[in-house]
Amino acid sequence: MFSGSIPALVTPFRDGVFDQAAFARLVDWQIGEGTSALVPCGTTGESPTLGFDEHYQVIDTCLQAAAGRVPVIAGCGSNDTATAIRHMRHAQAAGAAAALVVAPYYNRPSQAGMIAHFQALADASDLPIVVYNVPGRTVADISAETMCELAEIPTVVAIKDASGDLTRVTVHRAGAGADFCQLSGNDDLWLAHAALGGVGCISVTANVAPRLCADFAAACAAGDWVRALALHDRLFDLHRAMFSDTSPGPAKYALSRIHDWISPEVRLPVIPADAASRATVDAALSAAGVL
Repeated sequence: MFSGSIPALVTPFRDGVFDQAAFARLVDWQIGEGTSALVPCGTTGESPTLGFDEHYQVIDTCLQAAAGRVPVIAGCGSNDTATAIRHMRHAQAAGAAAALVVAPYYNRPSQAGMIAHFQALADASDLPIVVYNVPGRTVADISAETMCELAEIPTVVAIKDASGDLTRVTVHRAGAGADFCQLSGNDDLWLAHAALGGVGCISVTANVAPRLCADFAAACAAGDWVRALALHDRLFDLHRAMFSDTSPGPAKYALSRIHDWISPEVRLPVIPADAASRATVDAALSAAGVL
């Protein structure tokens, strides 16, 4: 259903307020650079700090700016099942292609609780669901076996896997079927994930280098592993730089270096990238040829 380079978009702020005009320009730039789909209100979009009205304004702005040119996978996750349902209903009414739904964080549900959570979402909405497993942030891990069970729910169409465990690509393919959509959630593992059967990445780096990431995705899809490896090497320092301080601080700083209409402003409890991180980002942007 989804493939290629899919940025988990930052949410631009200016003076503490969502910068709608900058976000619309970001969406348009991304599409022009070859991005295949867009994710507003993910972790990189600082969704935990957005109020309901802001959350929906970001989704709506993304959809309006994309204007049907690429699919929009709206971030709808929450540690509260009722809130996730509320997000999904808005996203579906607004015209999103799917919902990105992270494993419930903080609550630490059991595997049975995970299944009950996603089943409740599927019962409440027929919007397709991309399950997002990122145990480094949520603590609770969706096991490979649980994911295969979730894939039996008709509206669960894909996984964004940021577990860091590449063996899961094979386990998911065996248990969920070769056609189940597997997306990497780790830029630095994108190449290996693709070689094992993944079809794309929901990416932080694609915020900053969308053309290079789109070219890399195309090389993987074509089985041109020589070109894919060369692009991976070119992007690798940038992948690492995006996490040289708390995300999305480095990504927002990088974007502010590329576009003067994007502010590096983040929202507490995240603070702007520190001096060491900024130096790392600058070096990586230069090495990748982005600046």
